Amino acid sequence: MGKRVGILTAGGDSPGLNAAIRGFGKAAIGRHGMELIGFRDGLRGLVENRTQVLDGAALAGILTVGGTILGTSRDKPHKMVIDGEVRDMVPTIIENYERNKLDAIVCIGGGGTAKNANRLSQAGLNVIHLPKTIDNDIAHTDTSFGFSTALGIATEAVDRLHSTAHSHHRVIVVEIMGHKAGWLALGAGIAGGADIILIPEIPYSVESIAESVRGRATSGRNFSVIALAEGARDLQDAADLAAAGALVKGASTPEAKAAAAKHKAAVEAAHRDNPFKLANRLEEATGLESRVTILGYVQRGGTPDANDRLLGTLLGSAGAQLVEEGRFGITVASQGGDAVPVPLDEVAGNLKTVPVDHPWVKAARDVGTGLGD
Repeated sequence: MGKRVGILTAGGDSPGLNAAIRGFGKAAIGRHGMELIGFRDGLRGLVENRTQVLDGAALAGILTVGGTILGTSRDKPHKMVIDGEVRDMVPTIIENYERNKLDAIVCIGGGGTAKNANRLSQAGLNVIHLPKTIDNDIAHTDTSFGFSTALGIATEAVDRLHSTAHSHHRVIVVEIMGHKAGWLALGAGIAGGADIILIPEIPYSVESIAESVRGRATSGRNFSVIALAEGARDLQDAADLAAAGALVKGASTPEAKAAAAKHKAAVEAAHRDNPFKLANRLEEATGLESRVTILGYVQRGGTPDANDRLLGTLLGSAGAQLVEEGRFGITVASQGGDAVPVPLDEVAGNLKTVPVDHPWVKAARDVGTGLGD
């Protein structure tokens, strides 16, 4: 009898999830003779034992489909809300793992899913993690499926906004996803020819941005397109958040840590209107009408591009091989064009941010793109 494997998708949806399910499933069933069971809606489906059989028919035709046929959720196994109470559901997950006679569980998701998968691995389950996120911020993988499609969507949006900015002599701030890492905004900004790119890794000065906009107007280019990562902050906001983070790290008692965490959350919440605040400040500083466009979920939706279909298939099929070999507690990373197993505990809790000396940053500066610093 072949191995019996469970699979789920967790966290935010992204293009390429179905390609990864298909890649793993077809290799697992066709090449290795495994039996595949899908769990609905992420870890909650594993807790509630909501399953569906994934056979060849179920996997047919999903390569080009966006989203995930399994559904998803952002539940944490050790802090899951059940009947209005926060409970540790890891023991229930273990019970359902054993009830379904699983030999392994495959968790497809981003950084949060990596941490949750690592918790299950530490609890004794055989776990494989496949990395997806449009933010491209998962440690030890060159890229994650979802990023390429989102990059193309965001780039097209920046392209299109140039027309309106130029025609109406406006400053247009386009907010692109990326809370803690600026890969998507940086890549789309460069590829779309944004005049200014603002990312979380490089705190900005409003005056520096205004100076760039005024310089363009003086030279006859009385419009600007600004690609803004949603986690980008001005110098003061960045300093306030760093100080709040230091308070959390320095807290010595549970009460102090809770108070510090509450303060940090308040600081983060105060920053959330940033695109509109930035647009208003730039309008005052430059005299040019300023508008905001928020791309939001459109970046995560729709048909995956060729790169994400290819990557999802590569990492999925490699994951099936690792299950066959009995190698677990692993993230299947993309490194140098190959699928490489990386220990989950080296990935979980780590973040891949943009180095300030990264070649993309240098390229942006070399072509005259402002970075707000």
